[in-house]
Amino acid sequence: MSFVLPSQLQRPQEKRLRLEHFMVLAVLIGLGISSVHSQASDNSKGANTSAAVDLTQLSFEELGQIKVSSVSKKNEMLSAAAAAVYVITQDDIRRSGVTSLAAALRMAPGLVVAQADARQWAISARGFNDMFANRLLVLMDGRTLYTPLFSGVFWDETDTVLEDVDRIEVIRGPGAALWGANAVNGVINIITKSAKETTGTMVSTGGGSEERGFGTARYGGRLGTNTSYRVYGKYLNRDEATLSDGVGAGDDWWRSQWGFRVDSEPSPMNRLTLQGDYYSENWGGRIRRHSLSPPGMYSDLIRANSEGGNLLGRWTREFSSESELSIQAYYDRTDREFGIGAEIRNTFDLDAQYRFRLGERHEIIWGAGYRYSVDDVAGSPDFSLDQPSVGLQLGSTFVQDVVALIPDRLSLTAGTKLEHNDFTGFELQPSVRLAWTPDEHHTVWASISRAVRTPSRVERGVHLYADPPQSAPQSPLPLLVPGMGNPEFDSEELLASEIGLRVSVHPRLSLDLAAFYNDYDRLYNVALLPAELRFSPSAQPYLAFPITDGNDLYGETYGAEMSTIWQPLDHWRLRAQYTLLRMNLHTRGAVPSVSEDSEGESPRHQAALWSDLDLGRHVEWGVGLRYVDALWAQRIPAYAQVETRLAWKPTPNCEISIVGRNLFDAHHQEFSPFLFFARNVEVDRAVYGKVVFRF
Repeated sequence: MSFVLPSQLQRPQEKRLRLEHFMVLAVLIGLGISSVHSQASDNSKGANTSAAVDLTQLSFEELGQIKVSSVSKKNEMLSAAAAAVYVITQDDIRRSGVTSLAAALRMAPGLVVAQADARQWAISARGFNDMFANRLLVLMDGRTLYTPLFSGVFWDETDTVLEDVDRIEVIRGPGAALWGANAVNGVINIITKSAKETTGTMVSTGGGSEERGFGTARYGGRLGTNTSYRVYGKYLNRDEATLSDGVGAGDDWWRSQWGFRVDSEPSPMNRLTLQGDYYSENWGGRIRRHSLSPPGMYSDLIRANSEGGNLLGRWTREFSSESELSIQAYYDRTDREFGIGAEIRNTFDLDAQYRFRLGERHEIIWGAGYRYSVDDVAGSPDFSLDQPSVGLQLGSTFVQDVVALIPDRLSLTAGTKLEHNDFTGFELQPSVRLAWTPDEHHTVWASISRAVRTPSRVERGVHLYADPPQSAPQSPLPLLVPGMGNPEFDSEELLASEIGLRVSVHPRLSLDLAAFYNDYDRLYNVALLPAELRFSPSAQPYLAFPITDGNDLYGETYGAEMSTIWQPLDHWRLRAQYTLLRMNLHTRGAVPSVSEDSEGESPRHQAALWSDLDLGRHVEWGVGLRYVDALWAQRIPAYAQVETRLAWKPTPNCEISIVGRNLFDAHHQEFSPFLFFARNVEVDRAVYGKVVFRF
């Protein structure tokens, strides 16, 4: 783990957080409710109520009709969801011109999305960002994508046909009462279209300066009257990023993926889904290795391979509109190299849930699940685990009750999840949510939740070498930082409070506000042990700065998130977002720690503005501007970037587009990895074209 001592950082001055800060945010939202309600009433008297075009689906009423399932594990109107949820639609993805799921997540407020190099991303919600961010649960069609190796997500291995994505539901804030451990700061649920929505042939291809070449082919059809299927294949070849000195980073990579999906409705009450994917990739990069020759750490250029696949089946039985049973099972296998080691992992998961009504006011959802994940980790002199192979079991059950306190106006959602894991035993994660809809234009919601982040394999038993602190003395001896896991590492805890408002200011203007206060305890920290003189097996001396993992960090984060959509004209849509984040972390105990610097690894301010314009004659033009505040702990300055897409449909079945990204600079740095990988990689300006055929 590369780190610097707190005394070296230009750390902003900030007073210790008090609970009153969060109360101020709550009061501001409360004042907004009354003022916006008054404005909406005045505007509605003379508002133009003509229907908006399909370009935006802007109005609050239309946005409210969007169904989300990640908040309460059942389909519900977005407008009534008692959580900070944002939906990235298929139209948003298409108009943005992105080529990866990770890049698409930049459109969601409250997320920190940074590209670390040509292949890797650092993505988190409400702070604590890192390439190995482990407080954000990511799912695709109900399949959990995180790895127990470090409880995070390999974003380069997370992919699907972007044209087949129906929506991406992004929840900021805990979702542990339904989704379990590691759904601490948020949940990302990627939901693809059913096979019956993707019949016919779709072929896309393109390339450019950084996207050297990419292509997708998908075919969908029917088997009888009640069964639909699709098969697909895709490929990409991406150029290397650039080091800060202008030299290539050597992290170019290629990837191929194939898959299928079958959806069947043998009867009006039964739905069956079977889907699977397989991928293979080859990538390069610079890995940090240790040496007993001064200075102790050096950079090594490598090539590595990864491959994997999954198979998922789901049966849904709808007894009535108010009663439904769903059973899902999947198998997932990964075989990945990461430069200083390799991991083979097999995961089996079984999940069942049942929804029904109890009386006139109660809607109950309960379920249970079991997961078994076994790995085989090959180490190296730079990385190893105490136990090369471990099988981990996870058992869980949950229950949730949605109570209509005042029908169609006031609802209370209470639930909890009980899990048992092999590291810390039983974990209870309750949540209470309240949603008030005084009229069709307003929804006010609030929640209190407890969530935990369970230990990972690395935190419990890793042995590695990290970069030495920058304050290390000049020495003719090699400087090494041997790190080791902590067999007693415990679960991290969060108690979260949230409040939010959704309002239709005008039929063409909607506003979504959320504020949060998070109280963390037993957070992961890196403890610095006293420096000492050590000797290698060959009796060669070196200077060691040992580090170890601990649970000695605690603290608070608070902030606010705003998103708004305005359609000034039928053919013009504007989307704006702003995110404010404050973090106050403290070390418990006398052992020095550098982990308080996590405050400076996520931006305090983020803002974005997107413009989508239909120019006529089947021409679309989109422009986006992003601002990201400085990461003072990594010495990365604030930056602003612009992206644009110009598209033309010469025929209804053909679309030609050209996309430009990161246009302000030839290359810029967004994130500095803290472990293994080169830290001075910068993202290049990119221009590429794309052609899509449908027939």
